[in-house]
Amino acid sequence: MQSYEERLTAPRSWWLIAFLLGVAGGLALLPLGTVAMLGGLIVTGVLAAAGVSSYGSARIRVVQGSLVAGDARIPVSALGVPEPLDAEEARAWRSYKADPRAFMLLRGYVTTALRVEVTDPADPTPYVYLSTRDPEALAEALEQARTAERDQA
Repeated sequence: MQSYEERLTAPRSWWLIAFLLGVAGGLALLPLGTVAMLGGLIVTGVLAAAGVSSYGSARIRVVQGSLVAGDARIPVSALGVPEPLDAEEARAWRSYKADPRAFMLLRGYVTTALRVEVTDPADPTPYVYLSTRDPEALAEALEQARTAERDQA
């Protein structure tokens, strides 16, 4: 059962930049001829688009009693109370309040976030910081997953 899913896609402006990088790659090879220009346009454009797509493919899910964020899979039983962060508080936790031991899935183009304490004493990670466009919905999904897990026990 999946109760929440979000993909942190890159903004449209990044795709425009990828396209412009492709054009720049083509123009750089224009003195070598039309075929070289087209090759540069295609290769540079594809590489730039692959980079944007890869960076924008981060997913956050709450599924089967776990929080899955990027490559991390954390059981909800190891998490504390989720704390939705507005833009100002999220910026503070990304910068001067940040702990280098924390797991952070952050995207600078997403202004809001969710912070959740890690309560597992065996885990040195103090908290999880997740950039999300809807921190309240993610917090609610985590609470529902924790309640469902508690009810099953």
